[in-house]
Amino acid sequence: MTDLPLAGVVVVELGDSASAPFAGQVFAALGAQVWKVERPGTGDSSRGWGPSVWKGSGAAYHALNRGKRSICLDIKDAEELSMLKQLVHDHADVFLHNLRPGSAGQYGLDADSLRARKPELVCCEVGAFGHVGPMNTLPGYDPLMQAFSGVMSLTGEEGQAPVRAGVSIVDFGTGMWAVIGTLAALFRLQKNRQGATVNSSLLETAFAWMTVGIANYAADGNTGGRHGSGIGFIVPHRAYTASDGHLVVSCANDRLFAMLCDAIERPELAKDARFATNAARLDNRTEIDRLIGESLSRHTRAFWQERLQACGVACAPIQDVAELYAHEQTRALGILGKPTDDEIALVGLPLSFDGARPPPLQAAPDIGQDNDRLAELLRRPPLRER
Repeated sequence: MTDLPLAGVVVVELGDSASAPFAGQVFAALGAQVWKVERPGTGDSSRGWGPSVWKGSGAAYHALNRGKRSICLDIKDAEELSMLKQLVHDHADVFLHNLRPGSAGQYGLDADSLRARKPELVCCEVGAFGHVGPMNTLPGYDPLMQAFSGVMSLTGEEGQAPVRAGVSIVDFGTGMWAVIGTLAALFRLQKNRQGATVNSSLLETAFAWMTVGIANYAADGNTGGRHGSGIGFIVPHRAYTASDGHLVVSCANDRLFAMLCDAIERPELAKDARFATNAARLDNRTEIDRLIGESLSRHTRAFWQERLQACGVACAPIQDVAELYAHEQTRALGILGKPTDDEIALVGLPLSFDGARPPPLQAAPDIGQDNDRLAELLRRPPLRER
């Protein structure tokens, strides 16, 4: 693609770890010029994350910071803080940060201070527990929010300790909401030339993931429970053990359940009063799961995939990362890419425009590699004077 949607938009990202950097990378993938501000010396925290390392930095850093320019500025230094403010005031459309609660105001980098000088600026502040309320000044991380929000109360096996999702769904989800809110603010900016303060937080994102769980509680006081690979309100909708691994099977309605029963050569189950409706299956979850599991254990995942897919029953094998990386569907989507042959292939933007996915982003920058570019940019007139 040569005409990316955000071409010409300038984003200054004072982000660390995952949520704000992920948002910044999405902006870059959509065509924005993203200036990533890193602390001198160690840079972004994700540079030190393990266990995997690529070109001297944690693989996570490369996954979250491609396509950006890196500048080192110590915001505790008055002169360097002034340079950052000049960059934002004179050249940025968006200022994105996930500074610790309260610290933005200490440096005059809060939305009120910045927009007092530049009303058209879009400030996106990514927080932990939210920008208001008795906990708004507390720090927070993905697992804390999965715990506090109730996500972990629904994750894991019944009778066992709760577990967090194996990926940082709250961090990445918050980055997505930050992008969505900022894009909406930029759209409004085109109509009335008025900027905005966009607030997103880890806890609010976790609330969004609890949408159905909270609805169930509001309806009848049901707090849910842990169902392993299953789900609280549909049966069957979980992983079963085939002869060579695990296969997730999902029947969202009674018609699909009857089709599954035919496929496993147990048609009588669909007529059994204990299992004929989803409500009945919920009451008899243990028994119907046992019966389905007995049938599926007799053949391989591939056997059941072919058979179930042929009759319209949704299923998928549980794959590890290596299997996903090599799968023909992954190749067909073209979602893994690298800008040059000496880079690793990483996940691209999960969007296509007119059938084309934005191209792979350039490699994640070295610490401060664009400081000279910054000095040159600050010598230019502000955008509004050109």
